[in-house]
Amino acid sequence: MTHHASMDYATYAKAGFFLGVALFVLGGAGEIVGAAVLGGLPGWEQTLLFDMEVLGIALGLFSPLVFGVVAPLVE
Repeated sequence: MTHHASMDYATYAKAGFFLGVALFVLGGAGEIVGAAVLGGLPGWEQTLLFDMEVLGIALGLFSPLVFGVVAPLVE
C-alpha cells in the first residue's frame, strides 16, 4: 500500500471562497467606479467585469462545497 499525503481541504476551501469574494468585489467596484469616473465603459470592459462577478459568485459557492464536503468524503 502507498501512503497518500492528505491535503489541507479547509485551507483550500477558505482560499477559494475568499478568491471568489475578491473577484466579485473587484468586478462590482470596477463597474461602479468605471461608470462614475469615465462616464461609461466599453463593451469588452463591461463584459470582463461582469464575468468577474459571475465567476466570483460561482467560485465562492462551489469552492467550500467541493473542498469542504465532497473532497474529504471521496478521499
